[in-house]
Amino acid sequence: MRRQHRLAPIIASIVATLAAALLAAGASAQTYPARPIRMIVAFAAGGTTDYVCRLIADKARALLGQSIVVENKPGANGAIGADYVSKAEPDGYTLFFSTAGALAINPSMRSDLPYDPIKGFAPILPVARNTVVFAINPTLGLATAQDMIARAREKPGSITVAITGVGAISHLTIEMLQLSAKIKLQAVPYRGAGTAIADFLGGQVNAMSAEVPVLMAQIKDGKAKILAVAAQNRSDVLPNVPTFAELGYPDVVADNWSGLLAPPNTPPAIVARLNVAFNAVVRDPDVRRQLAEAGVSTIGGTPQDLTALITSETARWRKVVAQTGVRAGN
Repeated sequence: MRRQHRLAPIIASIVATLAAALLAAGASAQTYPARPIRMIVAFAAGGTTDYVCRLIADKARALLGQSIVVENKPGANGAIGADYVSKAEPDGYTLFFSTAGALAINPSMRSDLPYDPIKGFAPILPVARNTVVFAINPTLGLATAQDMIARAREKPGSITVAITGVGAISHLTIEMLQLSAKIKLQAVPYRGAGTAIADFLGGQVNAMSAEVPVLMAQIKDGKAKILAVAAQNRSDVLPNVPTFAELGYPDVVADNWSGLLAPPNTPPAIVARLNVAFNAVVRDPDVRRQLAEAGVSTIGGTPQDLTALITSETARWRKVVAQTGVRAGN
């Protein structure tokens, strides 16, 4: 009885502390957002992820009533930005706009990954999807993907291909193509899309593996010739370009996707507020039109949808990484 008497004040103190914390969290969620929000992009400016993030951030400002500042923290195929957000305060003011690279590919390529793709974040929603294309400089004199493959077989390693980083989805696409077509290409890694495009247009590299939005301006200007699309179906914006699957290489499929996440333990009410706002953004006709013109389709959905996507995509890319033997870059 005396022991229970001594424990009573301690238990009361714990209950009071928890109650205060819950009340504070509830009050915080009700007033959220009360200051600017940061959205971290784990890739360099100028790429697809950066473009999509800035577009939806711009549209979400009015819905959330606060400015949204996009910050680029590139490196390690998204691992640097992901680690930064996973350790941020769970208050809804630091968000992570990620792709398959950081969440579904890195787990199979990096044994020292400093974050858990599932437990290390509070998922908000899946945002968008797009695919990878294989482009050549028109001066190379190759009319079709079959021509490119024939030359690569005749002269192994003679075709240089810009990729946006070792282990990036653009790199894995090339590795899958080499395995499927039994050819040898020379992948040239860059730290971002901007410098890769500059060298591609300047002729320092013959070809480029990249997501559709990265090369859309060059495609329209006739400075890049798209030989094939790494997707199950033809692209709506490139309807005359065959898929690698059509050409006899069904394993060369590289759909990329993006999603929005918060640090772990972010209050559910804040996650729900962000989910509603950003679902409204991806349903916005103007957003859909702009993304479609760039070769990107919107997704939307629940936090559970994003978790399921990460889980299934991790399994798929684990097989690709095992088959290609690609190791992580910096």
